[in-house]
Amino acid sequence: MKILLLEDIKGLGKKGDICEVKDGYGQNFLIAKNKAKHATHEVINRYKAEQAKIAQINALEMAERKQLAKSLEDIEVVLYKKGNNGTLFGSITKDEIACELEKTHRLSIDKKEIDIKTPIKSAGDFAVEVKLGNGIHANLKIRVVVE
Repeated sequence: MKILLLEDIKGLGKKGDICEVKDGYGQNFLIAKNKAKHATHEVINRYKAEQAKIAQINALEMAERKQLAKSLEDIEVVLYKKGNNGTLFGSITKDEIACELEKTHRLSIDKKEIDIKTPIKSAGDFAVEVKLGNGIHANLKIRVVVE
């Protein structure tokens, strides 16, 4: 019996593989537990169409992330913070950077994507890394001004 695996099965194959198994194992275990489907032409074609659609969506998301990274490279975020003699009362947080990006540039970045290597506790120009997933990074310029 030919089956299409719906998940990885140790010793048999990976998700999407078409395998030849004994009828009892395929019918009574794999298909009964929704780990596989009987490999008809219709099932195989539907699976290939779903995979093509997923690949297309992933390509669009990747292009959007690359575009976002390019726009982040060109932006400078200016933050005004209370302080004394060039030092701040407290430090700049990821949340403050994300809120300022949303407010001034209308770019929605999750604060978890912002990586501040060293705490920003003084006035000046700094660079923080924004990790957008799938190996796409952008350096965002931050200018801190003491009020």
